Amino acid sequence: MDSTTKRLLNKARLKAEVEEFIRNQLRDAFIGRIDVTTTPIGTTVTIYSMRPGLVIGPRGKRIKELQSMLEQRFKFENLQIVVSEVERPELNPQVMARRIAQAMVSGVRWRRIAFWALRRIMEAGARGAEIVISGKLTSARARSEKYTAGIVPKSGYYATRARKGVAHVQLPAGIYGVKVIIYPPEEPLPEELQVKGGGEGVGP
Repeated sequence: MDSTTKRLLNKARLKAEVEEFIRNQLRDAFIGRIDVTTTPIGTTVTIYSMRPGLVIGPRGKRIKELQSMLEQRFKFENLQIVVSEVERPELNPQVMARRIAQAMVSGVRWRRIAFWALRRIMEAGARGAEIVISGKLTSARARSEKYTAGIVPKSGYYATRARKGVAHVQLPAGIYGVKVIIYPPEEPLPEELQVKGGGEGVGP
């Protein structure tokens, strides 16, 4: 393994570890995305949250505690944490996965919350959405149920444009998984790229 590949793998592993740590610390803040940017002069962690006030805490206490924990755990120097609000939470799969998981903890049936989430996602303008809930849903054996609306490409270039979020929840019967896939409104659909009339290619 060459040094460049090793460096990229180490960077990806660090980001994953930082993201997992922050999500565990801020479970109630509905975290959408976490970006970690490292430069020679320091590290910037950007947290996108549905509830930024919970990330910051009273007089900034919570974010200061988080910064101290990150510095100690990951040996960051010149660490800066930036908190941004998720503008359209219904189009953020990680936020929606957490909302479904939290509703299940509160006792809401998975089918009801899945259909609710699917409706909210589509009303927000998504081209398509898919929700998969896995666990001991109706028996002692684990299985999964899938709920879909609109169009969600499954292969090729268009599939890479879909956004995915995953959450897990502990219930009396065991651990349940929630996966949300959203094909956002700004992304094209395959049929929209066909050139009308000439038929000599696709755009762009």
